[in-house]
Amino acid sequence: MDPNQFTRIAGGQPHPLGAVSDGLGVNFAVFSANATRVELCLFDARGRKELRRFDLPECTDEIWHGYLPDAHPGLVYGYRAHGPHDPRNGHRFNPHKLLLDPYARQLTGPLHWSDALFGYRMKHARADLGMDRRDSAPAMPKAIVAEEAPFTWGNSRPPATAWNDSVIYEVHVRGASMLRADLRQPLRGTCSALADPRFIEHLQRLGVTAVELLPVHAFLQDRFLAERGLRNYWGYSTLSYFAPEPAYLQHNPNELRQAIRRLHAAGIEVILDVVYNHTCEGNELGPTLSWRGLDNASYYRLVPGDERYYINDTGCGNTVNLSHPRVLQMVTDSLRYWAQSYGVDGFRFDLGVTLGREGTGYDPGSGFFDAVLQDPALARLKLISEPWDVGPDGYQLGNHPPGFAEWNDKFRDATRRYWRGDPAMRGEMAARLCGSRDLFDRRHRRPWSSVNYVASHDGFTLADIVSYDASHNEANGEGGNDGHAENYSHNWGAEGPTEDAATLETRKRVQRGQLACVFLADGTPMLLAGDEFGNSQAGNNNAYCQDNAVSWLDWTQAQADQGRELARYVARLTALRRAHPSTRGARYGDAGQELAPGVKAISWFDPAGAELDAAAWESEDNAMALRRAACREDGSVDVTLLLLNPGAEDTVFHAPPPALAWIRELDSATQAPAAPLADAAVTVAARSVALLASTYVPGEPP
Repeated sequence: MDPNQFTRIAGGQPHPLGAVSDGLGVNFAVFSANATRVELCLFDARGRKELRRFDLPECTDEIWHGYLPDAHPGLVYGYRAHGPHDPRNGHRFNPHKLLLDPYARQLTGPLHWSDALFGYRMKHARADLGMDRRDSAPAMPKAIVAEEAPFTWGNSRPPATAWNDSVIYEVHVRGASMLRADLRQPLRGTCSALADPRFIEHLQRLGVTAVELLPVHAFLQDRFLAERGLRNYWGYSTLSYFAPEPAYLQHNPNELRQAIRRLHAAGIEVILDVVYNHTCEGNELGPTLSWRGLDNASYYRLVPGDERYYINDTGCGNTVNLSHPRVLQMVTDSLRYWAQSYGVDGFRFDLGVTLGREGTGYDPGSGFFDAVLQDPALARLKLISEPWDVGPDGYQLGNHPPGFAEWNDKFRDATRRYWRGDPAMRGEMAARLCGSRDLFDRRHRRPWSSVNYVASHDGFTLADIVSYDASHNEANGEGGNDGHAENYSHNWGAEGPTEDAATLETRKRVQRGQLACVFLADGTPMLLAGDEFGNSQAGNNNAYCQDNAVSWLDWTQAQADQGRELARYVARLTALRRAHPSTRGARYGDAGQELAPGVKAISWFDPAGAELDAAAWESEDNAMALRRAACREDGSVDVTLLLLNPGAEDTVFHAPPPALAWIRELDSATQAPAAPLADAAVTVAARSVALLASTYVPGEPP
C-alpha cells in the first residue's frame, strides 16, 4: 500500500496499545507520560523512505492514539516523540530519532549502526547532555503492522506436563541446528529446525518434556561486539518484547508457531527465556531506539536526585522500571501475547530479582509478582526465575513467591564440588539431593521449585567442567577477564582435549555421576543442550558473543560411539526418574515418616549401612547412601537406595536394614542392565553411582 494515499488521521482509541487492524483501518496507540507531541511516520514497504507523517491527534490517560482509515497489515511505521530535552532531569526527547513501537509485533529487519542512532553528539565533553539533530530513520528497523489472522493449531493442545514430571532441555534456536549436516542449509539456525522430526525424536529418546529456548524476542547486535567482529549470540539485549527475532524466521512469520505446534504434538512444552529487566538501549551513552525516546523517565529506573544517570541493577547499563503501571502493563501484555498467540507453556525470567525490586528493595510481594500470579492466563504457566542480579541484596535464591520455580546455583556448585572431590561435602550435597528444603520448604512450596542443573548456557558445558581447570575466553576480546571466576571444575590430568585413556575414563565417570545427581534428585532437572553427547565450548565459559562453532552444537559428537553412549545413559536416568516416584518427591513432608516397616521417607547411611550421625556428617569422606520412599497410587511403596562414591577408590556399600529384595537398576561405571541384587553388599566403582530399587507391598513379605 502507498502511504501517500492517506490524507487524514482520526482520533482512534487508547486501547489496545500497539498497531491493531480492524479490517477497515489501523489504530495506533503508544504510551508517553512526558511527551508533548507524538508523530506517526509512515514508510515505503522496504522501510527505506519516509513518505508521510501524522501527529497522533489524541492523548488519553497518557496514551497517544490515532486511527488511520483504509490502512492494512503490512504498513511500515515508526514514531517520533517531542518533549523536553533535559537529560539532567531524566528527559531525553529528540524528534530527530525514529522510535520503534514498544508493541511492534513484526520488524522490517536489523538495525544498521550509525552515529545518528544516538541522541547526542558523540566525542564531546559531557556528550549525552547535548542533542544530535541527524535523522536516525535510515539506520533504524521499522515496525510492520502485523497480520492478525488466526493461526491453525489443529488438534494440537498444550501438553500440560505436571511440574513433578518435568525434564527441561535448555537450547539455543540457532545453535541447535547450525551444524546439522542432515538439514538443508536454509533451515539451519531457524525455528523451522526445531520442528524437524529428527530433533523432536532426539528429545523424546532423552525423555525431555520441555525445551527452554534462549531469547527469541528481537534483539540488538551490540555495537561494541560488531566492532570486534563478534555477535550477540545469546540474545540478552532486547529490542522488542512482542516481535520474534527476524533472523530466526527465514521462511514465514509463523515458523515459531509451527515449531511449537509440532513440539506440543510430541508432548513437549516450550518455555521462553525472557529479558524484561533491561533493554538494548544501555546507559546514558547508549542509542535512542525506542523507550528512551518515548519516555525515558517512565520506562527506566533513574538515580534519584541525579536523573541523568541510570540505576544499573542488571549490569547491562539500565533497569526497566516495573514500578510504573504502564511499564508493568507492557511486560504483562507481552507475556500474555506469547502465551496466547504463540501457545508457549512458560517463561524463564532473566535476572528475576530485578523484576521483583521496588523502590524499597527486593520484595517477593512486588507488583510484578502480584500481577503475574493473579493473571489467569499467566499463573497457570511454568514460571521460572533466575534468582539474582547485581543490585543491592541481589541474591534471593529461595525467596520467590509460591508459583515460581528458581534456578538453583547452589545445586550446581555443590554437585561440581562433590564430584571434583572437595572434602566434607556430604551435608551440602545431601541438602541439594533432597530438593534443597533448607531453601524452598516454606509457604507450601514444592520440591519442583528447585530447578536442578550442573551446566547452563552461562558457564562451562558438562564436558568442559571435567576438561578444564580454568576458562579460556580469549576469543571474546576481553583479555580473558569475563565469565565466572570460579567454575568448580577439574581437568583430571590435562587441560582440554587429551588421548590419555585413564583421564578420559575419569572424565566420563565424573560426568555420569553429576548427571545422576541432576536427574535423581528431588526438584526439576534441567539439561543443557549438547551435554547429553559431550558437547564442548573449548573451555569458553561465557560464549555469549560466539555465534560460531564454539557455541553451536556439534552433532558429529552425537553420532560418535561415546556420544551415543552418554545419550543412552541420560535416557536411562530420565526413565528411572519416571519409574520411581521416590526419586522425584512431590512434597517435602516429614522426612522421618515411616512409609514401610523400618523405612522412613528419607534416610542417610554410610557405606557400612549405618545411619549418618553428627560426626559422620562432618567427616571429610563423601561416600554416602540416600534411601527414599514414596507411595504409589496402587498402595505399594517405592523404595530406592542411591549409592554415591565420588572418591578415587572402589567402595563396598552394605544395604541398610530392613532386608529388601533389591534390584540394581543403575551402575554408572559399567552401565550394566538391571539385575536382582545377590546379597546386601554392592561394590560401587570409583567416581560412580549405583541405584537400587525395591517395592514394598503392605501385607506381603519384603
